[in-house]
Amino acid sequence: MNDLEGFPHEMLREIYEQPAALRRTVALYLDGKGLRGDVADRLAGWSNPSGELLIAASGSSRHSGLAAEILLEDLCGLAVDVEYSSEYSSRGGSGSRRPAVIVISQSGETSDTLAALREARGRGEPTLAITNVALSTMAQEAGVSMPLAAGAEKAIPATKSFTCQLAVLFLLGLYGGRRRGQMGALALKENIEKLLAVPDSIENQLNGWRGAMADLAHKYKAASTFLYLGRGIHYAIAREGALKLKEASYVHAEGYPTGELKHGPNALVSDDVPLMVLATVDRDLAASVSRYEKTLQLLDDMKKQGARVIAIANAGDREVAGLVSDCVEVHPTTEYLLPIVEVVPLQLFAYFMALERGVDVDRPRNLSKAVVEG
Repeated sequence: MNDLEGFPHEMLREIYEQPAALRRTVALYLDGKGLRGDVADRLAGWSNPSGELLIAASGSSRHSGLAAEILLEDLCGLAVDVEYSSEYSSRGGSGSRRPAVIVISQSGETSDTLAALREARGRGEPTLAITNVALSTMAQEAGVSMPLAAGAEKAIPATKSFTCQLAVLFLLGLYGGRRRGQMGALALKENIEKLLAVPDSIENQLNGWRGAMADLAHKYKAASTFLYLGRGIHYAIAREGALKLKEASYVHAEGYPTGELKHGPNALVSDDVPLMVLATVDRDLAASVSRYEKTLQLLDDMKKQGARVIAIANAGDREVAGLVSDCVEVHPTTEYLLPIVEVVPLQLFAYFMALERGVDVDRPRNLSKAVVEG
């Protein structure tokens, strides 16, 4: 058996490695009692009394930052901004704000994000780096490092590093929520249990998603553009799904907040421009149910309009299935963990679209794994 371990491409192998990668990553931060004491000690010296946080990242890492913006504001009561690393490091000006800064990078060497880290350090801001390389430059230069244990990622499109970033950011949200008095001990315990269940959930669904997404890629291979839609934390995953499709298959795609479709992009919707809609829901969270109900209304409008729609929805959701052309099911979990689950079928869709279009999915043109030059 070769290095691909029976898989035809690195990207597919790495998609299938995600349950193991998530287990390894989570194990870095948890013990039988919850968050490991040494991790809590490191993080205690990093937090910012102002309650302001800035996340700087590029590409897929920025999308994990966008998801973190929602969960850190909701779980911790923080004020969070997300910047493109390339913009943050070149804006200039000192300003009066002094937020704590998180930089996120798969390699820990991305030039724009490294420049953002050094800019933040130069301003005297507390810094934290989340990278997949524990001895990377960012990990060593930041005030605090939260490494991943995704393992080497050889395909250029990020998959397992992205889901591991989401897991670490969720753990950071649990730590911050508990420390700032936003989360009780019971809620912390329940959230940890839900996180620990995610790898098995993904593992149990992978083969089903693989077949479903292969079929959908064949069905939609002639599409010229896709619009990916998500509300709240799921908007970040719509952005990530669209990016995966672009970089893996060369098919144009854009991610939008679901409610923004009718503010312009709907003019594009046609047989050649289908929709990919994230329509999952956490039934235990009122805000999630509200967003879901609004998404149902949009799906009903799109059905009347004759749009072709693929939806990612909770297993057994007949309402969504009855309103769309195709429905892919995911097992439900909490709102803030659904992104880790629902992004995996989007990764598979990008992979199979690349195969349908004859693209070298592991090495798409004009891209490299770590952008180390500006």
